[in-house]
Amino acid sequence: MAGPIHYEVYVRKTALSDWTLLIASENRRHAVEAAREHIDAKQAVAVRVTKETLDPDTMAFQSVVILNLGLPEQKVKTSSETETRPACSTPVELYAPHARMLVARVLEDWLKRQGVTAFELLHRPDLAEILEASGVELQHAVQKIAVPEAQASGQEVHAMIRHYQRLADATVARLLKARRDGRFPALDKASVADVARRLVDEPERVFAMGGVVSQALAGKKGARARLDALMDLVASAPADGPERALVLGAVEQIAAEMLAVRANVVEILEPSLDLGANLAAVIRMIAPREVEALVAVDGRMARLTPQVEGPARRLGDHLAAGGSSLLTASLTRMVVRELTGQRRLRPSDPVGEIDILRVLAMGLTASAGRLLSLEEVQNAFIERSRRLVAADFVAAYVKDCPTALAEAEQLARLCENVTGGASKRAAARWLLACIAALRFETEMRQSTPGGPTAAQRLATLARLQRSVRISHLGEPEETQILAAIGVVGGAVEADVGLTAQISRAKIAPLHRLGVLLRLAAGETAPIGPAADRARAEALRLLRAPEVRTALADAPGEMAALKPLMQTAGLAA
Repeated sequence: MAGPIHYEVYVRKTALSDWTLLIASENRRHAVEAAREHIDAKQAVAVRVTKETLDPDTMAFQSVVILNLGLPEQKVKTSSETETRPACSTPVELYAPHARMLVARVLEDWLKRQGVTAFELLHRPDLAEILEASGVELQHAVQKIAVPEAQASGQEVHAMIRHYQRLADATVARLLKARRDGRFPALDKASVADVARRLVDEPERVFAMGGVVSQALAGKKGARARLDALMDLVASAPADGPERALVLGAVEQIAAEMLAVRANVVEILEPSLDLGANLAAVIRMIAPREVEALVAVDGRMARLTPQVEGPARRLGDHLAAGGSSLLTASLTRMVVRELTGQRRLRPSDPVGEIDILRVLAMGLTASAGRLLSLEEVQNAFIERSRRLVAADFVAAYVKDCPTALAEAEQLARLCENVTGGASKRAAARWLLACIAALRFETEMRQSTPGGPTAAQRLATLARLQRSVRISHLGEPEETQILAAIGVVGGAVEADVGLTAQISRAKIAPLHRLGVLLRLAAGETAPIGPAADRARAEALRLLRAPEVRTALADAPGEMAALKPLMQTAGLAA
């Protein structure tokens, strides 16, 4: 799946100067217009617009040049000793998405305490002043960035620290100057639509609108209140045009960074929900049509998928209208990241974890092609399946099973619900170990007063065999498990001589034949020795003259028995 896309505008002031970043924007048209305006105003000798696509796997950007205007780039011979350029050289470069991600990572604790995002920090002068006054926080953040970069590039550490300290000071100064110049108008005297119309022709309109939206969140405490305020801005934004794109660009970047924090997602949805229910609710937000269609026909889907209310419902409606591909992609990546992570979906309920995993699989598979490719969905659940066949999960999963049969049935369900060859084989080994154990055979052969009869136990084993078949295990594992069940079934049948009892029973010959054929076909006994003995007895019975006469006199009975005879291998 392709990750978020943004566009970067680079300029060269002179023919021999290096490219420097002018702006970064999620709006292609805005980036192209800014480049053309810059070259037309003769503020640069060359401009270049690149399309940057984030690879979610490597977290690296793939760059493609989509516009190149002005003088061609001069090939300048550089010395091998030329100093490597730092990753960020100007305050503007800090506003690129990858730079904001780095800021969010190195200032994670500070941002969490302030209840804001990196986008807001870079657009709110008051937050910049608080961070600058803290001293230690900013110094530690600079060191976290400068030291690894200096080591990777071979530059002097203290020089790199001084560079990023100057860059931080310049960024704060830029924000304070923007506040003094009134670049961030408040929304208490004008609507966001009016502000957008006033800013849409400014050269730094994206920066200014980011400040306006960030200032609107000042004083809002908690993720729910902040998301509600963002949805209010969306509702008040212009209906269409570049003005609406200007507002939505800022709103969506803040919302994406806010929802990238796990605690914020929990607060916005419902603090009492576990991880599995949270992910189901997120899928309901980003794929409402597909989930609602499944809920209408599947009771388990309706029962386990939480309702989305409040600000989350408003965000879901916005996403359903196609309002934000960036935010949809961000939430989708979050779901995949959690599915492939180490955290349990339902820590206190292993059985429920299987149920919620099926719900998540149905929701993502139904939306495959729009949110994720089918291969990406499969890979996510293959990774999650590895957690389900680990020893600690299996132990918790079967801990409450009162009998070996109940444990085998639970493990058969596990085999059905995991995916991926390695996970299927691991689940099959757990099931085979249970069925081949002496405890399982002893319990199945044991006859207790008031307990299940031999016929009922054979029918249970037949159901267990059918569960194994629909699990699509590998051929060697499936063959071994089916054979082990068949052996236990043969022992149960031999203990009571069930086939012999049926053949001697004082009932109509055709009724006797039907009972034997159901045993032989695997309907009421597992395929194996028990079914083989029933098949042999049914064949002997079919040769009896009275049975052949009865079948000839009752063509309807013959038609009903023919499918059983074909399944048992007694008819073509």
